[in-house]
Amino acid sequence: MRMEPIELEPKQTLFRDYKNDYEKIADRFNHHPFEESTWERRLSEIRNQTYQRAELSDVLNHMNRRWEAPERTFNNIEKLKDEESVVVIAGQQAGLLTGPLYSVHKIISVLQLAKEKERDLGKPVIPVFWIAGEDHDFDEIHHIMMKQGNGMEKMTIDHTPETKASVSEITIDQQKASSWLKNVFGMVKETEHTQDFYKEAERLLKESDTYSDFFAKVVYHLFPDEGLVLIDAHDPEVRRLETPYFSTMIEKNREMASGVYAVLQKNRQEGYETLLDSELDDAHLFYSFEGERVLLVRDEEGNYRGKNNEVVLSETELLKVAEETPELLSNNVVTRPLMQEALFPVLAFIGGPGEINYWSVLKPAFEAAGLCMPPVLPRLSFTMIDRKTGQQLEKFHIPTDEVIRSGVKEKKMNWIASQSTPQVHHLTEQVKKEIDSIHAPLREKSASLGADLGQLAEKNLEYILENIDFLEKRLHHSMESRHQHEMDQFENMEWTLHPGGGLQERMWSIVPWVNEYGTTVFQQMNRHHLSFRNDHYVVYL
Repeated sequence: MRMEPIELEPKQTLFRDYKNDYEKIADRFNHHPFEESTWERRLSEIRNQTYQRAELSDVLNHMNRRWEAPERTFNNIEKLKDEESVVVIAGQQAGLLTGPLYSVHKIISVLQLAKEKERDLGKPVIPVFWIAGEDHDFDEIHHIMMKQGNGMEKMTIDHTPETKASVSEITIDQQKASSWLKNVFGMVKETEHTQDFYKEAERLLKESDTYSDFFAKVVYHLFPDEGLVLIDAHDPEVRRLETPYFSTMIEKNREMASGVYAVLQKNRQEGYETLLDSELDDAHLFYSFEGERVLLVRDEEGNYRGKNNEVVLSETELLKVAEETPELLSNNVVTRPLMQEALFPVLAFIGGPGEINYWSVLKPAFEAAGLCMPPVLPRLSFTMIDRKTGQQLEKFHIPTDEVIRSGVKEKKMNWIASQSTPQVHHLTEQVKKEIDSIHAPLREKSASLGADLGQLAEKNLEYILENIDFLEKRLHHSMESRHQHEMDQFENMEWTLHPGGGLQERMWSIVPWVNEYGTTVFQQMNRHHLSFRNDHYVVYL
């Protein structure tokens, strides 16, 4: 395995400034992500805050026993009781077989930064991954994308939950899930790893009650020796620890919401993308009502209502819920970071471009809740290249970074055009010029006899040129058929390295890579020393 960094200009303006021109948006954050002085200042902030370390450790211990976590995970959970220990944290929804590759890339990012900062600071730094089990958008996690021929196919599990419940509350339909898994593995070629991987995935699935369980078990199968600690944010035991933090979020709700809204407007005025939708009356909390997760808003009387008036609670009643049945409450994208900060001694949070965009408006919410925003680091980003695709890049002399940035569609057209002499496009352009010249006297004569005849002559020329364009397309099609093998190679490069016009990590799943290179492939990536200053890494397998 070989890994090389490449420059990859961020598409989002805010994320680009965050990485390359931080001073422009420094007022939205508490810590510069790449200054050495950041870390000692952050440790000082953590020392001034209190945490339920022993209680959280007990909850994590119980939760991870259920997932049969590795021994090193429990060692790190025990270290959490140490007042000097801190954590590096990231999170994601409980995607099937971990979902898109960027979920695994986040995990590698957490492991890398935890290892680096433990060495630099001389203190225990625990890698933590937050499973957003409270999320109810099942459509976001119920599928993976698999390469099929010259394209990608969405493999969706045939399970429709009866209610809009949190993912951690949805019991897996084992029969449908097993059928889905079989279909997924039916799309990969048989290798020395296929049967072992399939049987292990099938076993982990059967031993899982919920999709969050399945996610956790697969992650530990991929990273068995790294000491990663997983937490399901929607576990009732976790919720019981969160009572005082929910109470603060309710009591300071108006202040938090107005602060977030103000920075969001500032971002808009300065031309930054606003990926977060937030209004002044948003409570940024969910309430479980009749088995469904309901988003709360504040009304003019100070009550908390369901977005569609499903339920109405006074502030006193909502505080009572936080005290007596906190498992009925859950966070949204605004309050989830606050809950992470309240529960864990967070040395750093790691997020993708979209998450960093969200975080840019959260500073007032942290301050209103009496918390301090941790350093936010952009996650590591990777594109994996299998041997076949690597050989194709070499054959056509195409630079890897160019394909990752913009694909090969233009290069494919240029290659096809170069296979004929003269090139088809140049030939048709030449013919068009000749016809235009020959046709000119007819147009002139027609125009002299009347405006209607002049227009008819112009349309006649247009019709002739359209037929030449049609012939050019047919010639291209014929040449593509003659060179079908090469066309397939270009399509493979496109869908492997620039699928759907974007990065591989946003569409591909772990399945083809583990099937080809075994379950240790991501552990091997993690063994390299990786800098968070680099835009992107190319992984040559």
